[in-house]
Amino acid sequence: MSKTLQAWSGPLSAPPASPLYPLRKLAAVSLRRASRLLARLARKLAVASARVPARRPPELEFYAEAGAPEGALYLDGVLVGHLQGVTRL
Repeated sequence: MSKTLQAWSGPLSAPPASPLYPLRKLAAVSLRRASRLLARLARKLAVASARVPARRPPELEFYAEAGAPEGALYLDGVLVGHLQGVTRL
């Protein structure tokens, strides 16, 4: 049994040596390193953006109903103050 690799079209062989081989090898190594660096940067940015909670627009509420403090003004559920004499906005 031989230890050669076979492809569909016959035995696999090394491509003929090219004078541009060192340049192509350098370009391939550089591109792989740049890809690794960009992937690491993308992961850092994704984690940083995931930490920041999405803020929704502030919600302003006004209450002047029976049983509620007269003219109570709330911002995102927190009492901000009272508007004296105001019954509707």
